Amino acid sequence: MTTAADFTETELVVCAAAKMLARSTTVFAGIGLPTLAVDLAYRTLNPDIQLVYESGVAGAHPESMAEGVADSVVVSGADAVVNMHALFGYVLQGGNVDVGFLGAAQIDRFGSLNTTVIGDWESPKVRLPGSGGAADIMANAGEVFVILRRHDPAAMPPELDFVTSASPVRAAEHPDFIQPRGFGVSTVITPLGILQRKDRLGELELTHVHPGVTSEQVQEQTGWDLAISDDLSVTQEPTAEEVRLLRDEIDTVRLYLR
Repeated sequence: MTTAADFTETELVVCAAAKMLARSTTVFAGIGLPTLAVDLAYRTLNPDIQLVYESGVAGAHPESMAEGVADSVVVSGADAVVNMHALFGYVLQGGNVDVGFLGAAQIDRFGSLNTTVIGDWESPKVRLPGSGGAADIMANAGEVFVILRRHDPAAMPPELDFVTSASPVRAAEHPDFIQPRGFGVSTVITPLGILQRKDRLGELELTHVHPGVTSEQVQEQTGWDLAISDDLSVTQEPTAEEVRLLRDEIDTVRLYLR
């Protein structure tokens, strides 16, 4: 495959995420970059991938890019449309989702996510949308992938400003509470590299750096002492066909490829 002559940081992140979905069957994806990654994986590596949206759509086959989970394009041609109780109860909590694909404002070293507030709870700098279905996805999906648009100490702090979606590590601190069935976050794709968690109760480890990025630069932009894999690799650059698909067929209006 021919490497793309030029590509943006966002295109690199989306292409890297798509490659991580090569062997996934059912993906519960949020809107935005996760949707682009699933669509690209479907067109290039994994034509059997099944896409689930929290609006109740299972086996979505949108003819054009969805601009929201309730966009009409995700319903047309879908394998099933059910109410949210059925989707979260039977599909997600029933253990039928391989990968939950989420975004977040902050993530900690064990994969807990903050999508609620930045700053102090009483007087936050920013109020965020909240959990949506993320807390349920974190608890019940087989594993969770996360895409971050930023990689800096504010997005990856030593301690979250608020824990919206708790990792199994966080839940294990309270053994008397119900424990999540899923692995939690296994993969994080950022503008600087890819971090992965191999142990359900372990921490994120830097496994890939993007072309032109060093592990030292990643460490400088991470809010904790970052574990680095002994097999640290360089992320594969996007191919010309991947970039063409993203620009000319998937996100033609550049809604997310900004």
